Amino acid sequence: MRYTRKGAVGSVSSVFTTAFTSVHSRLSFTTVVHNRLSFTTALPPAVLRARIPAMRRRDLFRASIALSLAGECAVLGQGPADASPESRKAFLEKFPWTEMCTTPEDAMMLRILIESRGAKRGVEVGGNVGYGAINMGIGFERTAGRLYSLEIDPGNVRTARKNLGTVGLDKTVTVVEGDALKVLPTLEAGIDFVFIDALKPDYLKYFRSLEPKLVRGATVVADNVIVSARQMSDFLSYVQSSPNYDSVVIRASLHKNDGMLIGFKIA
Repeated sequence: MRYTRKGAVGSVSSVFTTAFTSVHSRLSFTTVVHNRLSFTTALPPAVLRARIPAMRRRDLFRASIALSLAGECAVLGQGPADASPESRKAFLEKFPWTEMCTTPEDAMMLRILIESRGAKRGVEVGGNVGYGAINMGIGFERTAGRLYSLEIDPGNVRTARKNLGTVGLDKTVTVVEGDALKVLPTLEAGIDFVFIDALKPDYLKYFRSLEPKLVRGATVVADNVIVSARQMSDFLSYVQSSPNYDSVVIRASLHKNDGMLIGFKIA
């Protein structure tokens, strides 16, 4: 017994074969599963002469096949995520980007920072729908690390998880749903990379929750520090005046006329 699926041919399980053999030893069929489904039958004369309307006979036949194929079709419909560099690049290029997302240039800067440092344990505060997490996730995949992306909106969480799964990064990036100010204190220490891009007036609160968990040499990145400088003035003052951090404001993208603070934890 065989099934065909546009460009692929394979054997249906022996269980499936046995089930239909028990219906009638002379019953045979060919199926095309997934998007196009069709059947051909070779029934014995006795069955063909049965006083069952043609439409009902066909419907019963298809229904019995559907029940037996349920498991097979489910597997066929769940193809593996395409984690190739080409597919990921194409996915990001077609990403439904909005102003709430990290700009492509900033996202690439984050990836490079992760790769350059060899970061192993990162936290993103404000994941939105996963555009930045995908870029950072690629970096953490290369360093054999892991990223925890915090997002408070349930809809964004679902979308981010779906996007990460599509490009095969759901094992590298964990999307955590919840209020960052409640989640951050529960995280384990040993964090060596942080990206903050959530409510601007709460930047210092986020950072103070994370600071005791940072390792020496950790990289700290905060977004929108030019346009929203007034809203996070306490955070900027704290980091830039601290002897424990080297920091600089950079502008990797002109799209939003904004920039990021990049900090290095000295001690």
